[in-house]
Amino acid sequence: MDATRLTCLTCGQANRVPLARLDQNPRCGSCGDPLIPGKPADLDAAAHDKVTKRDDLPILVDYWAPWCGPCRMMAPEFAKAAKALAPKVRLAKLNTQDHPEVSSRAGIQGIPALILYHRGREVAGLAGARPAADIVAFVQGKLGARA
Repeated sequence: MDATRLTCLTCGQANRVPLARLDQNPRCGSCGDPLIPGKPADLDAAAHDKVTKRDDLPILVDYWAPWCGPCRMMAPEFAKAAKALAPKVRLAKLNTQDHPEVSSRAGIQGIPALILYHRGREVAGLAGARPAADIVAFVQGKLGARA
């Protein structure tokens, strides 16, 4: 496979990106936003479902809520991990308070919770607030050479 399928985290448009261009800041063909922003993107229910079920590039989703102290404490660490893992893995956040149906479908029982998805399936999960180094090590450990 010489191209990868990526859903734009801003507009939801499906894009095909040549593998050789993943590290060249590819942009959405529809809205022009970066497809691999190097920072966590906020997901709504529709974007969550598209990106976790259809994308070829791994994505790590942080299920969180604004009232959760550990979630807020982990946010800067999650952002550092996003920079470290780009362009091979994208990171995103889903507010469980705004989208309880999604967190219920994902089986989230406590937050913060991280779930790594790749090509339509859940690869692994990690519970609790973590420093960036732990998040990066978790992803690399689960994906091996791909991360």
